[in-house]
Amino acid sequence: MKFLRVIAALAISMPVLMVPLFATTGCSTTETRDASTPEGAYQIAEDLAKDERYEEAIAKFQDIKNKFPYSRFATMSELKIADLHYDREAFVEAQSAYQLFKEFHPKHPQSDYVTFRLAMSYYKQLPSTIDRDLTLADKAVLYFDEVINSFSESQYVKESKENKENALKMQAQKEMYVADFYAKRNFYDSALKRYEQVLKVYPNLGYDAPALEGAARSAFETGERERALQHLRNLNSLYPSSDEAKRAKNEFEKYGAH
Repeated sequence: MKFLRVIAALAISMPVLMVPLFATTGCSTTETRDASTPEGAYQIAEDLAKDERYEEAIAKFQDIKNKFPYSRFATMSELKIADLHYDREAFVEAQSAYQLFKEFHPKHPQSDYVTFRLAMSYYKQLPSTIDRDLTLADKAVLYFDEVINSFSESQYVKESKENKENALKMQAQKEMYVADFYAKRNFYDSALKRYEQVLKVYPNLGYDAPALEGAARSAFETGERERALQHLRNLNSLYPSSDEAKRAKNEFEKYGAH
């Protein structure tokens, strides 16, 4: 009887003892995916991305594109690759990936998002100071405009408008910087063209008054009196209380302007 009671006690205790054993031998989420199917392979790639294993995730998404080109997961993988480049701040690669996606899937339901991210990929490459190359600002503005005009109900319109204005302000500052550079060195023909470029291409961004003052001064110096007076009239009419208008009132008397 004593022997039987020992056996019964062991039988009751065994399931409890085995619980930790089973708990420690489970597989990871990625290991349970079926890599032979597009869905399973996509889930594996997503797991890698969530773990911030970006290079491996990008390679896996690329593999899905190659192995399952006609699956919806191939298209999803294309967009994921672009997003991962963007998330890891590889903006040149992101720009290229979003551009290709946009060209191959022009009617995609997320076209507003793709266009916005394409604009942002250019925007994120802009330098922090205006004395460097701002060529990419044109591309950023182009695609921000597309979001604003072609996807007017998009959630990305507001941010597109804000970033477009920031990019334009940087370009306007660059033009003013160059115009002032020429004016200080008495290259008034070149300065005049730059000031008028600000007025024509970058209006209402906060640089109109100084551009009008600079244009008036440059035109007076080059002997184009009527052109100078027109800029001066615009300055006094549009910005009568500005420092530029007050300064010009006295400064331009030497040219016979009143």
